[in-house]
Amino acid sequence: MKPILLQGHERSITQIKYNREGDLFTVAKDPSGEVLVNVKEHSRQINDIQLSRDMTMFVTASKDNTAKLFDSTTLEHQKTFRTERPVNSAALSPNYDHVVLGGGQEAMDVTTTSTRIGKFEARFFHLAFEEEFGRVKGHFGPINSVAFHPDGKSYSSGGEDGYVRIHYFDPQYFEFEFEA
Repeated sequence: MKPILLQGHERSITQIKYNREGDLFTVAKDPSGEVLVNVKEHSRQINDIQLSRDMTMFVTASKDNTAKLFDSTTLEHQKTFRTERPVNSAALSPNYDHVVLGGGQEAMDVTTTSTRIGKFEARFFHLAFEEEFGRVKGHFGPINSVAFHPDGKSYSSGGEDGYVRIHYFDPQYFEFEFEA
């Protein structure tokens, strides 16, 4: 795996770390560990970070009920995708300006809640407009991980319920045009 290079820096980036609370990530140089940038855009723990296929941006998922999009070069915050529940994972489509989020109510509270109230759906947002345009139900507990297939024709989700679900998109997904 090749390290990501920040423009204007002479050495490669080799570390991205959370702080103890999980709400801050640090980018460091090799070998000294000199801190280049601290980014604190979430108010609670970060659960996931995933790069776009072209590595120009990445998305974070947080217990603060948001996923956030960042520029990979500058680490500038670009967009925010808001939900009513903690976000455990987020992924960027390789083909479209879409983001899928997975999460839901905290796992320890699931036994006392129906699946409808727990919000265990995968949620799809338009990347530019930050608007939700779809949901996919299926898990009986929080979704812990989501990923698009590299060809963009499907995505997978893994949940607290112990299932990995592979979701193949219907033809309508490929024909859908977001109206702003």
